[in-house]
Amino acid sequence: MSKKIAVIDYGMGNLRSVVKALEYVAEGKAEVLLTSNPDLVAISDHVVFPGQGAARDCMAALRDTGMDEVVIEAAHSKPFLGVCMGMQVLMTHSEENGGTDLLNLFRGEVRRFPDNADGERLKVPQMGWNTIHEVQRDHPLFKGIHDNSHFYFVHSYYVSPADPSLTAGETDYGVTFTSAIARDNVFAMQSHPEKSAEAGLQLLRNFISWDGTA
Repeated sequence: MSKKIAVIDYGMGNLRSVVKALEYVAEGKAEVLLTSNPDLVAISDHVVFPGQGAARDCMAALRDTGMDEVVIEAAHSKPFLGVCMGMQVLMTHSEENGGTDLLNLFRGEVRRFPDNADGERLKVPQMGWNTIHEVQRDHPLFKGIHDNSHFYFVHSYYVSPADPSLTAGETDYGVTFTSAIARDNVFAMQSHPEKSAEAGLQLLRNFISWDGTA
């Protein structure tokens, strides 16, 4: 029986590129399910939680569809990959939209990039390629990926975990911020692996073969 990978669809954004990238690296060895059905998520072996848009809209969509509890349960029980907003909403609170409460799976804040850095105006959102320094160099999802490899980012807000040991990767953009987190069976990143060329595809390959242990 082939492995099942659930990509959680809660009505926020076009997830086709995520599904296609996973299907490409799975090479027929896993079935990729784009789903909003909690039962399908429950029977899946791996779960991917993408997201885009504003924090308040994402949280409203999760609660309206009942997928907030599904995400929390999956993050407690399966190899779990959060992407972009799918990383941010795992935190406690976001500054976005005047302040938005998040899923609080991990304690931490989501902060906006400063308007200025080192006396120069900072272009926000960060949009384009930037490097990730692998803080947790031995994490299985970084296998075969060189330290400071380039990944593709599009975001105005970044994660600031309360526990520094949660940080798996860091990136510099006006500030040094946490661009990847890892704890037990959960890995999440701010960048888009599905848009990040070979480094991103390798990370997705690693995720598919990952058993959820560090």
